[in-house]
Amino acid sequence: MKGIRQPARQSSHGPGRLTGLLMALLVVLGLSGGTAIATPGGAAQQTGSTVRVPARAMDAVDAMQPSWNLGNTLDAIPDETSWGNPKATRELFETVRAQGFRSVRIPVTWSAHQSATAPYTVDAAYMSRVQQVVDWAQAENLYVVLNVHHDSWQWIEKISTDHDNVRARYDALWTQISAAFRNEPRTLLFEGVNEPTFGDATAAQKTQYMNELNTSFQKVVRASGGGNKDRLLVLTTQVGTPSQDLMDDLYTTISALRDKNLVATVHYYSYYPFSVNIAGGTRYDDNARNDADDAFARMHNTFVARGIPVYLGEYGLLAYPDDNHPSRIERGEALKYYEHVGYLARVAGVTTALWDPGFAYLNRETLKWRDPALFAWIKSSWTTRSGTASFDKVFVAKSSRITAQSLTLNRNGTKFRGLWHGDTKLAEGRDYTVFENRLTLTAPALTRLAGDRDYGVNATLQARFSQGLPWQIGVVTYDTPVLSDATGTAEKFTIPTKYQGDDLATMEATYADGTNAGPTSWTPYQEFNKAFRPDYPNGTIILTTETLESLRDGEPATLTFHFHSGAKVKYKVTKSGDSVTGTAVKES
Repeated sequence: MKGIRQPARQSSHGPGRLTGLLMALLVVLGLSGGTAIATPGGAAQQTGSTVRVPARAMDAVDAMQPSWNLGNTLDAIPDETSWGNPKATRELFETVRAQGFRSVRIPVTWSAHQSATAPYTVDAAYMSRVQQVVDWAQAENLYVVLNVHHDSWQWIEKISTDHDNVRARYDALWTQISAAFRNEPRTLLFEGVNEPTFGDATAAQKTQYMNELNTSFQKVVRASGGGNKDRLLVLTTQVGTPSQDLMDDLYTTISALRDKNLVATVHYYSYYPFSVNIAGGTRYDDNARNDADDAFARMHNTFVARGIPVYLGEYGLLAYPDDNHPSRIERGEALKYYEHVGYLARVAGVTTALWDPGFAYLNRETLKWRDPALFAWIKSSWTTRSGTASFDKVFVAKSSRITAQSLTLNRNGTKFRGLWHGDTKLAEGRDYTVFENRLTLTAPALTRLAGDRDYGVNATLQARFSQGLPWQIGVVTYDTPVLSDATGTAEKFTIPTKYQGDDLATMEATYADGTNAGPTSWTPYQEFNKAFRPDYPNGTIILTTETLESLRDGEPATLTFHFHSGAKVKYKVTKSGDSVTGTAVKES
């Protein structure tokens, strides 16, 4: 529901008799929002929220599912628009609520607006702006999580070398935030700090500092009174990591505080090799699925099963979506991740907050989804499982006779209902067969669908299931890509490439002695975009400056380019001083 648009904030010297009577009436009636009152914090509050917050923390956090992050905005440094996003608006939150979200996380970096010396005063205008944004969100009946964000690495991480000053500044910051928001409704949650790190401190010291910050945060907020006496407070692990040891530390802290209104938070960005496409992590395979299974099981067993709610403050993929490099993570594999995480969160009883930096999901200018189909998968995962397959393409070689091609169905508890090409249902037996989980497209069907067999996607099929979204399968005509000899410099080197309908998956780089080449030494499979990237429009593969600088002088490196069709193409590159020479390897 859309609340009444709030007026500009007015300063106040105190609640006054009328406000006191009004507040008493609110207590009698049990109302939780939608009323303008003057607060001791000095700002008029009018949230317009009609949300009834459950008394139990577990129920309240459950009511916050799903959640969305206003990323790279108030957390940007030094100001709200510094990282390319427009200023937040009331209309933005109206859109977010209309799309089905029930809560928003509003990350805030305070460092550029807080004195670095005692008494560590926060700029009043900035505090007012944060209040305005928070109230806009609540006026759209959204729960709000307000935090201390990049301050974690800007100054809080110096706690090991400047302990007393960091603690004093941290406590002063939360004292001021608590005072400013003490009369906001319980739909506002506070999160102590985002992804805290502690530099070169020992493991024991890091545990101590994390406990100090979480404990001090809770005590400062509770001591401020007003609505902060029972406000839900969100406490984090170190770096937001969901490892068992760090979650155990957080559980110990929460247990010691004996506060029924505490929430645990961690972040989850998938199995790292898959999340950035490194070390051969090109698919959402067993490694990636098991990583997610284990992470959510740990969240549930450590916290939820013991009565402590979990707010997954950020989730997504580190390198997807990326408009500049859309093929870095293969699209269908990314969809599997979102589908799986949505399911795991429901089973584990975890509320999830999608990290949106502004350039990935919701266009902050148009208030439209940049990729509506991607968001459809995310939204569907909140309530429903969808079937998928082992890949979202089948490849037919242009230079060869077309043969039957198979995929493995991942039913995910659904029933397979058939294949469609547009509005036409394909005939089982003639066009495809299904044996157990093996879906096979027949050669005649592929011949018909491939048409003139131009390179690229010739047809798109839909595998439909008994529930959820259909799985798209592209019929792709390709031939093995062809790479050509080239010369360049240590600053710029590109490999002429005829992709011939195929897509690049990863690059393997080694020397003749078997050691790894490239900027990442611990794996031969280099990171997509960091070490190399395809330039499809110009028909090249670009080796980055970082890769070129890492090559041993005068020693040839063998690059093996892996493509999604399964094709592998070798290439040798040698750096001699400032010159780089590349040679295509002829397969015997």
